[in-house]
Amino acid sequence: MGLDVTVLGAGSWGTALAIQLCRNGHDVVLWDHNPEHCAAINEERRNPRYISSVPFPEGLRADPDIAASVARADLLVTVVPSHALRSVMKQAAPFLKEGAHICCATKGIEEETLALMPEVIAQEVPEAFHRRITLFTGPTFALELAQGLPSSATVAGVDDAAITLAADAFHGERLRVYHIHDVVGAALGGSVKNVMAIGCGISDGLGMGANARAALITRGLAEISRIGVAMGADPLTLMGLAGMGDLVLTCTGNLSRNRRVGLALGQGRSLDDILEELGEVAEGVVTAHSVHDLGARLGVELPLCEQIYEIVHKGKSPQAAMHDLFNRERKHERDEHR
Repeated sequence: MGLDVTVLGAGSWGTALAIQLCRNGHDVVLWDHNPEHCAAINEERRNPRYISSVPFPEGLRADPDIAASVARADLLVTVVPSHALRSVMKQAAPFLKEGAHICCATKGIEEETLALMPEVIAQEVPEAFHRRITLFTGPTFALELAQGLPSSATVAGVDDAAITLAADAFHGERLRVYHIHDVVGAALGGSVKNVMAIGCGISDGLGMGANARAALITRGLAEISRIGVAMGADPLTLMGLAGMGDLVLTCTGNLSRNRRVGLALGQGRSLDDILEELGEVAEGVVTAHSVHDLGARLGVELPLCEQIYEIVHKGKSPQAAMHDLFNRERKHERDEHR
């Protein structure tokens, strides 16, 4: 039996998830704050701004009315950028349907509070909804998912019934959905990998080669695991789809916005010009600042994240950052505190 689903956020990722949910037989509304954007989507039967090459399945429609969009939803899927999630959930909370489930597909760490995205949602909705908050994450480029290419993802949550409902909603066609209970690990892996993707892009932009990229991915996973363990995550989570899977995809795939930001930085372009040309949010830019602060708060050493932060937010040259990384004191590979 299909659910009434509302997807908050009509960017690339929200559009792809709405298409997937509609293909699975659910009645889906795609919310966007811009009435003109919604009107264009409904008229053209596709999203003219994002993934415009993929037509919408029958029944998928856009709506700029957040009250009506939220009030109808058995399952509310949040896909707005991390910096907007709190304000959007403040607007949505009064209209939540009794018994509704909330699935967070936003990746990031809130810059001001250092809260993970499921925590942001929990802080803005009544306590009665807390156990029905889940997280959708994994190595899934929006365009490929929308095109129906084979993909895998995972749903994390604390309540088995809530996990089952959300995972079953997404699972189908060529998307295979797994589930876990480690929300912290899943949320952290899906966030910090964007920072590492910027780093790999910088390395490739400098022409550092495949060896360097492999080292950055591997040591990046070590840093994600280090901070995850400090926050109570299961390190095995970070060996799966939410960690290693998403990290490899984002660090190597040409569809990765964060990797493209890094490539351009490595080629000497300014961040402002890069983001203006990109035209979409690259979550790793904000998350680089959040992870820097989070590492300092937890007392966890994160040399890669630190250098990426210095490049993105402090104007350090990529060449100087690479020099500093390779001239660090030699360490034991598996020492958790190094």
